[in-house]
Amino acid sequence: MSPLHDKTSDAPLGTFEEQVLLAVLRTGHAPDGSGAYGMAVRRELEAVTGREVAIGAVYATLDRLEAKGLVASERGEAAAGGSRRLFAVTPRGARALADSREMRERLWLGVDLVPLLAARPVRGGT
Repeated sequence: MSPLHDKTSDAPLGTFEEQVLLAVLRTGHAPDGSGAYGMAVRRELEAVTGREVAIGAVYATLDRLEAKGLVASERGEAAAGGSRRLFAVTPRGARALADSREMRERLWLGVDLVPLLAARPVRGGT
């Protein structure tokens, strides 16, 4: 089957969706055992990307990923005695991540940024 027709996900992941899925994977295996809850995902994204991330954007994306079947959630206990929603990447989510990575690697094949990075900026350009 051609690479265009053997994918299990309906559409490619958006950049932020991919980052959130990866952060869920990373925080789900945190040494402190706290799990992949919204604030932990947000902190992981901020630590890795160096950018501020709105918690509302994280939860909206997690909800969208759950609706697509790419993550699942359940209520877990918080250290302070309350509960928090814990997220886990589903097999379908793992497949979507693999597909996204494979697509990105195919796009990068043959790309050489060295000449562009070494070039002097054009006047008025960035």
